Amino acid sequence: MNRITRRAMLASAAGLTLAPTFSWADEPKVDVQESIRKGLDFLAKSQNKAEGNWEALGGQYPTSITGLAGMALLMEGSTMREGKYSQNIKKAVEWFMKRSQPNGLLGNPNNATEASRYMYGHGFGLLFLASVYGEEEDEKRRKDLEKLLTKAVEFCGKSQTDKGGWGYVSASEGGNFDEGSVTITQLQPLRAARNAGIVVPKVIIDKSIDYMKKSTTADGGIMYSLAHGGGGGGRPALTAAAVACAFSQGEYKSELAKKWFKYCQKTIPFGKGRNPHDEYQNYYFSQAMYVLGDDGWEKLFPGEKNGMKWSEFRKTMYEHLKSTQNADGSWNGGGWVSAPALATSMNLTILQLENATLPIYQR
Repeated sequence: MNRITRRAMLASAAGLTLAPTFSWADEPKVDVQESIRKGLDFLAKSQNKAEGNWEALGGQYPTSITGLAGMALLMEGSTMREGKYSQNIKKAVEWFMKRSQPNGLLGNPNNATEASRYMYGHGFGLLFLASVYGEEEDEKRRKDLEKLLTKAVEFCGKSQTDKGGWGYVSASEGGNFDEGSVTITQLQPLRAARNAGIVVPKVIIDKSIDYMKKSTTADGGIMYSLAHGGGGGGRPALTAAAVACAFSQGEYKSELAKKWFKYCQKTIPFGKGRNPHDEYQNYYFSQAMYVLGDDGWEKLFPGEKNGMKWSEFRKTMYEHLKSTQNADGSWNGGGWVSAPALATSMNLTILQLENATLPIYQR
């Protein structure tokens, strides 16, 4: 089965039909192909040649960054078998397989730079490996990946808090603490694993959906945490991530998704200078806007003619990303994504959504 046929089958199975398929006849006026090329080349050159991973200064966040960088390379169209970045992807997969733990954790909790937040890396690693598995045709490697992914999904379930969310570390190690951004980082990969044919217990998803409902404020925002009685106002970045996650799950017209989208419409000034956690926010909100397309808003909110459109969002976002890219192809991050490889991977995801190479990001 070739890559295009497999991709079409997976997309159909995922039911991603909210917006019409993108046509290259509608290619955006803002040309970002050179930005993409430079960004991908930066990632290829900055990969650890001996080990196969990416990391921040001082070896920080290797699991998260390697998962996201691997996704950016997959979105270009390369696989472990073929394409310009096939060897980079292969090395990244091998790095994950060597470092996965017997209990299913993707990462190394004994690494001082990962110990306190290993669930982020687990989620992004699961997203990358599930996407690789969906395209893998080598029988032995496919079986090895299936075993690894099955254990990784099991670890997600065991790490979930009693409220249905996830924290920086497993529930048992973190005193049952939960946090919205980590929860999203588990939910989308679980969907990707399910799309690829890995069994994901329904109880994990049901508990997480209940968590997201309880985390939604009266005005539609997602709060930081439910732990210790919850509280706190909505966070635009978390709410944007929730919309993307709902769309990944096929929940295109749920009342919650609509409420979250309305909140984002009021609070996210996309492409208009720095704002808190904007790489994370833009990363997820771009995914939601791409799936929304140009006619999705009216389907969600019949009669509203002045809703948000992908083409308008795309123009502003593309211009913003082009203007902030460094000469070497990288982007400078802010806050927890201060690592150029991480910010670059997130921005390349945005710029390559229209490639439609991976089911988890398709319409």
